[in-house]
Amino acid sequence: MEQVDSLKKEGNDAMLKGDLEKAIECYSEGIKIDKNNHVLYSNRSAAYLKAGKYSEALADAETTISIKPDWTKGYSRKGSVLAYMERFDEALAAYRQGLKFEPNNPTLLEGISEVEKRVNSNNSNNRPGGGLFDANMFQNMFAKLQNDPRTSKYFSDPDYLQLVKDIQTNPTSIFSKMQDPRIQETLSVLFEMMDLKAPMNSEVPKESTNSTSTSTTSAPKEEPKVEKMDEDLPDDHKMALIEKEAGNKAYKTKDFETAIKHYEKAIEYFGTDITFYNNLAAVYFEMKEYNKCIKLCEQAIEIGRENRADYKLIAKSFARIGNAYKKMEDYKSAKIYYEKSLSEHRTPETKTLLSQVEKIIKDEELKAYVDPVKAEEEKEKGNELFKKGDYATAVKHYTEAIKRNPSEAKYYSNRAACYTKLAAFDLGLKDCEKCVELDPKFIKGWIRKGNILQGLHKSAQAATAFQKALDIDPDNVEALSGYRDCSINNVGDPDQVRERAMSDPEIQSILRDPAMRLILDQMQRDPKALNEHLQNPTIASKIQK
Repeated sequence: MEQVDSLKKEGNDAMLKGDLEKAIECYSEGIKIDKNNHVLYSNRSAAYLKAGKYSEALADAETTISIKPDWTKGYSRKGSVLAYMERFDEALAAYRQGLKFEPNNPTLLEGISEVEKRVNSNNSNNRPGGGLFDANMFQNMFAKLQNDPRTSKYFSDPDYLQLVKDIQTNPTSIFSKMQDPRIQETLSVLFEMMDLKAPMNSEVPKESTNSTSTSTTSAPKEEPKVEKMDEDLPDDHKMALIEKEAGNKAYKTKDFETAIKHYEKAIEYFGTDITFYNNLAAVYFEMKEYNKCIKLCEQAIEIGRENRADYKLIAKSFARIGNAYKKMEDYKSAKIYYEKSLSEHRTPETKTLLSQVEKIIKDEELKAYVDPVKAEEEKEKGNELFKKGDYATAVKHYTEAIKRNPSEAKYYSNRAACYTKLAAFDLGLKDCEKCVELDPKFIKGWIRKGNILQGLHKSAQAATAFQKALDIDPDNVEALSGYRDCSINNVGDPDQVRERAMSDPEIQSILRDPAMRLILDQMQRDPKALNEHLQNPTIASKIQK
């Protein structure tokens, strides 16, 4: 019966795409081959119902029951058709008949609940059987459709407006137009108005993505949504959704083995839904079976592509592969799949995860590049070029030395010397600061910093740098000479000194500080106060400037 199974699958796919004629044709061809196949009659009943052909739908539902009286889906199908035909008492009887075979069947119980709600609603509105669509709903229908972004775009189309008017006049005619994608969208909006939403592609909670080796952003946990199943879905799809919900509940309680069984059963029933594969992959992710997770996500993507799944679901599959590779510390592969995920659908979470792995990759590349021996070789090449006066090329070799060993202070000092010769004082100063940060006892770093600051006419700051050098070696000739020059500059023409001071941003900032202004005024009135204030290191450094 391989041909029958193929026709059934083709019919199911057509149903999902809204091609009811194709679905009915496939199921009918299958019935010609296997006249006792109760599932085909049940599925064709669903297709007839969606097409608004209630008599045919009811006949197929009754045939289903006659072929397999103990199969509860037949009673569910019959009850659903009778409810659409507003034969509520008969619908309830059909559902209850099915409960004799399976007392706790959720589909039958839900069917009874829905019919009873509609009966009660009709009674409260004081009108005989209002049918699937409440008349009051249509009074606001145009406003709802015009305001909803999914349907507002159609209102510039005269054909669509006529279709909506036809539906308003004869609500059940909507089912005969289900192949029109505009009508499918309209039906979705109207169902929401009635709180009769179509099945949702709910997923289990997202897995945590934080790694032990680095700080990461954990994906927020999602509560699985309880699906309100459409009675018109093929039976195997409905069974799959029931299994998925059972899997979601098991996942929430971390009963992963049970969750796996339910998700695998869902795939057996209906293997073309990407969500089932994604959910199963999430379980394996939590169980740290990352290779299985990756394999399932790849299957999910393939299934999703074949069945035109929502691009957001495909993006989730790619992101989950990225998370698995990240956990396995294969950061380059993780980067590739995060990028693929973002190409499908951009989310802040995935962008953050991509940034994290890019940083890890960069840090690892820098670590892998470190080689102290090669760093020394590059430094020697730089030294030779410096002696020859080729400062620009020397900079390149000192830079390479720094890449090979970024924690060596002297390389920054040597490059600072080159920058000074090239009059790139800002770059030289930056290297000097890095140099003394790495090694505060490296005297050449302080001297070079002092020389650069002197060249920038920042005598007070230069004097501080030279003083640091003298603290390390009080007899250093270069440091003594630099400090003496700074002192001479500071004691020069008072007007020039004042002019230089007032042009120094640091001194301007100090003079704007109310506390320092009070201290300076006090010192002018009482010179003895100077010694007291110099005991405070912060104030002393500002006064020295």
